[in-house]
Amino acid sequence: METQHILTALAALAHETRLTIFRLLVETAPEGLPVGKIGERLGTAPATLSFHLKELANADLVTMRHEGRFIYCSANFATMNGLLAYLTKNCCGTGTAFVSVCEPVACQPLQKEEAV
Repeated sequence: METQHILTALAALAHETRLTIFRLLVETAPEGLPVGKIGERLGTAPATLSFHLKELANADLVTMRHEGRFIYCSANFATMNGLLAYLTKNCCGTGTAFVSVCEPVACQPLQKEEAV
């Protein structure tokens, strides 16, 4: 991922409502949720929700699809994984001094059963 794309994604996630929306969509993957359900779950007004979804979509963190009368939103895992890869690319340094202290597994997100 290019640096500008990383910055756009991080800026989009640097807001409490957008971060909450994105995390909700990650939980509901791959189906996603209709926009109305997102608003209901978060108690967010439609105009406010629309603004935040637009920001997440502009950062390529959320994709939208039409199904009948509904618009479904889903987390874009390719962008999320690219962002995580960028952030953890040099996890634990690249020098040999860190090899015995840090294993590559330590830089990976926890699996659901491991999460606290």
